[in-house]
Amino acid sequence: MASLFAAHARAVSRSFFKARSLSSTTRLSNVKPPKPPPPIDDSTSALDYKSAHKTRPPPLPKMDLPRSRTAEEAVTNILYNTPPPSLQPFKKHVLNCLVQNEPGVLSRVSGILAGRGFNIDSLVVCRTEIRDLSRMCIVISGQDGVVEQARRQLEDLVPVWAVLDYTETRTITRELLLVKVSILGPEYLDDQLAGGPSHEPRRSHQAHDEHTKLEQEMALAENFAHSGEVHPPPLTPSEALRQRHQHLQSLHVLANQFGAKIVDVSENSVIVEMSGKTSRVEAFLSLVKPFGIIESARTGLMAMPRTPIARSAEEDSVAEDGGPVDASLLPPG
Repeated sequence: MASLFAAHARAVSRSFFKARSLSSTTRLSNVKPPKPPPPIDDSTSALDYKSAHKTRPPPLPKMDLPRSRTAEEAVTNILYNTPPPSLQPFKKHVLNCLVQNEPGVLSRVSGILAGRGFNIDSLVVCRTEIRDLSRMCIVISGQDGVVEQARRQLEDLVPVWAVLDYTETRTITRELLLVKVSILGPEYLDDQLAGGPSHEPRRSHQAHDEHTKLEQEMALAENFAHSGEVHPPPLTPSEALRQRHQHLQSLHVLANQFGAKIVDVSENSVIVEMSGKTSRVEAFLSLVKPFGIIESARTGLMAMPRTPIARSAEEDSVAEDGGPVDASLLPPG
């Protein structure tokens, strides 16, 4: 009887473990493995695009301006075959590159520009609306012919789809600026940069900008002459608070004039955000510099070409029929 009971118990436990293993196997089979991310197109797809849209490039710009050579330059060219240096002026060029979004593209682009001796003034890189493509906006200074050679060399890279030169194109350019300005005054700037205490004003007869030995000697003589005088006491907390309020109000008015806004206010400084052309950003920096600039950050130039407005045939015909205006038919003045 005991043996039958033991055999029945073993059969029940065996069926229980079998059912449990089947249920766990069923649960594992129902769990779907994670799907890998969709594959990114390889950079060689840019080669197909460039081969399909391949056109004969225009001739390179002339590197030399017409000028007469001296006898020494002519003899040197004949003997050593060394051409005279180019007299073409340097100007700013804005290159817009459409590249494949993959590691190493930025180093290859900057390596080509560095190999040709270009110093990159600003570089902005960001993804586009297409996940596999990124856009680079590069600002460099150089001669037209050398920049055009570098542009074609960049376009020959495998992960580069296209490179456009926006130098002669009507574009909208913007640059973002974040600047931290002191509201305590320029006399506190050194303490704020050093991270020391700057809550109480200081009175000093020594000039802050002592660049030459003569100025140092004059400041030393002035301090010695006024060493016996009694200095006025430091400003009271109320006067310091009034001074902070005046500086903050002035910065607020100046920011409104430039379309900027104050995004952070602390006890001793404010952070101003501004977006505009490069010349406007530099003008704003020069105006807030007397307050004391603690820190500034700029994004670099971003450019987008303007969309031309189509004109109707009637407007073109009216403009052509108008012709030159006779000055004798105009009213006096």
